[in-house]
Amino acid sequence: MTENTTTADIVASFFDKYRRALLDRDAKRVAQLYAVPALILFPGQSIAVSDAAQTEKFFASAWDQYEGVTDTRTELDVVATTPGSVWVDLTWHHDNGASERLMYQLVRTEEDWRIAVLTPLG
Repeated sequence: MTENTTTADIVASFFDKYRRALLDRDAKRVAQLYAVPALILFPGQSIAVSDAAQTEKFFASAWDQYEGVTDTRTELDVVATTPGSVWVDLTWHHDNGASERLMYQLVRTEEDWRIAVLTPLG
């Protein structure tokens, strides 16, 4: 992070990489953007991630629900920050008219920022 890099810049860059991996349906690349350990909380499916393969499997099994989605844009709201964490309220607006709102907690790892907690919002 350079002196002029803001939290908003970090978040925008991170979710641009994440968006591209999702649109490419690349579960391995998506999994690399998650911390280990991490927590993925979805109705009926909560995953305490202890291995990146769990995240990869979760996303590989979810691609069907995005059938026909070829583009998506994000609406980001950084709701809290600490030196090692950022909480982001993010709405995905898909080109098929659907949208999803999720809360992400990003954590700073030795390598880069990663998703530590993912949970859907109403």
